Amino acid sequence: MPLPFPFLPGSPLVMACHITGVYDVNRNSILPDDDFTQVQAWATSLKAQKVNGIIFHNSFSAVTCTAHQHKQLHFIRIEADAAFKPNIYRYIIYREFLRLHATKITSLFVTDIADVEMIKNPFIEPLFMANADKLFCGDEPVKLHTEWMINHAAHLRNAIAAYAAYETAFKNSVLLNCGIIGGGSSQMQNFIEQLAAMHEQYNRNNTTAYTGDMGAFNYLVRTRFNSYFTHGYPVNTVFKGYENQRMDCWFRHK
Repeated sequence: MPLPFPFLPGSPLVMACHITGVYDVNRNSILPDDDFTQVQAWATSLKAQKVNGIIFHNSFSAVTCTAHQHKQLHFIRIEADAAFKPNIYRYIIYREFLRLHATKITSLFVTDIADVEMIKNPFIEPLFMANADKLFCGDEPVKLHTEWMINHAAHLRNAIAAYAAYETAFKNSVLLNCGIIGGGSSQMQNFIEQLAAMHEQYNRNNTTAYTGDMGAFNYLVRTRFNSYFTHGYPVNTVFKGYENQRMDCWFRHK
């Protein structure tokens, strides 16, 4: 990937993926090609906060990219990989980008793109600035041990020998949400490297009705990064709370 980004040297960044033409098990549909309305709210929210963003995509036309690209928003075209569901493949894309550019970025977030908006610039918030070694993520108002997570993790439970023991040990812990992940560049690169490797080793060709993204994310955080993670307020509003009037968090997640 080239370096056509004048904002990269020494600046924070938010990245997201938008992959279409592949069945999305979370939405039970195939997202339409070249539809910028799917990502408009995300892009507009970053622009309002004057935060730099990159959208990795496989279907926006040159016309669409030209119409919406500006000095703080860039598009990088990628090819989908049929061996991975879209929200898994994004971590492999992020890993390859960070291997090239992590030293040019001070800090970053990777987020969902269709249902996440930035409310406040996290990179200038005192909590973020005072915790360079911390990672920040979203969460949900439920415990890890839910029926959905039990079903979601079936593939990983069969693939990873220690997975069932982790589920027991952390069953009463808050369910973390991988739709919002951020921190200093060095720590984020370390985390993304391990998350991408986990998916490559254990989550390739997952044929279940679930992606395994939440399962792998919670497993990695709780077993290797638990003391480095901060989650929930003020990182995110209540997941699926549709708290459109709240302005006290960094991100709104539905």
